[in-house]
Amino acid sequence: MADYRREVVRLLKDARCYVVRQGKGDHEIWCSPITRRHFPVDSEIKSRHTANAILKQAGLPKHF
Repeated sequence: MADYRREVVRLLKDARCYVVRQGKGDHEIWCSPITRRHFPVDSEIKSRHTANAILKQAGLPKHF
């Protein structure tokens, strides 16, 4: 199984998204300057659908 976290984090940082705080469990709470929303990012992203959903919440196009 692929782990999409490294690529998702790279795309988020390129879009100037940033970590706000540590969430519950192994999640981080990120903020997007595009949508001005907070969204969770898991420490392991095993599904391309989850990876694309995170990008959508950040206001970015699908990548996977």
